[in-house]
Amino acid sequence: MNAYAVGDLQGCFSELEALLDKVGFDPNQDQLWLAGDLVNRGPQSLEVLRFASALGDRVKAVLGNHDLHLLAVAFGGARVKRKDTLNGILKAPDRDELLDWLRHRPLCHYDESLGYVMTHAGIPPVWNLNDTLNHAAEVEQALRSRQCCEYFEAMYGNYPDCWHRGLSGMDRLRAITNYLTRMRFCTPDSQLEFDSKEGLEQCPEGFAPWFSYTRQDTTPVIFGHWAALEGQVDQKGIHALDTGCVWGGRLTAMNLKTGELTSVNSQQHRQF
Repeated sequence: MNAYAVGDLQGCFSELEALLDKVGFDPNQDQLWLAGDLVNRGPQSLEVLRFASALGDRVKAVLGNHDLHLLAVAFGGARVKRKDTLNGILKAPDRDELLDWLRHRPLCHYDESLGYVMTHAGIPPVWNLNDTLNHAAEVEQALRSRQCCEYFEAMYGNYPDCWHRGLSGMDRLRAITNYLTRMRFCTPDSQLEFDSKEGLEQCPEGFAPWFSYTRQDTTPVIFGHWAALEGQVDQKGIHALDTGCVWGGRLTAMNLKTGELTSVNSQQHRQF
């Protein structure tokens, strides 16, 4: 068995097919890890969800901010935005099954045998691996409950922007969600900065990339979300796999056993 981790798809299903063919992915034996943002902005979000959900236990997908936005729209917590490409899913005859599958994906996946942890945006400096798994589970419980509509209605927002143990209710769930699905730059105590989406050269004063700080443990981290990095992170044990496929870049897979990276060119013609 091989295991491959792939960066943000955002509806780029044709590129995923080409990439999996290039690495020789066997859907009957291999694992496919997806680093979140399976949907939106690209043209084939419906095909991505159908393919991923059909893999059953062979797929290990975490939720990204675009995936959560789709769920919020579907459950009445948000409206479709002008640049969204979600109508194909929302109007599909199998939408309920696909959305239920998506709603039951985790925000963090850890495999002790392979030795990797994966979230969409990363892990804040003030959390260790157990913190991350436990906090992710809090949001997952809300997502999978009958009260999920309340979560989606209150999910959006930038505050609180710094973690402390006393956070409770929706403030706590929103902070956890933002760390795991929206984080890029932060301070040493994990105060978040949401305005900057460019590469490292555009770091706002007083902030730094989340992965530049001393970490609580050394478990290798796989993440997506930050296309402007173009997969280039000079930090041991940090693997950035969003290489901007939906924006005309590349779609990238990492073999989790060998560390080998494989990419295919995007078929999209978009701009940041």
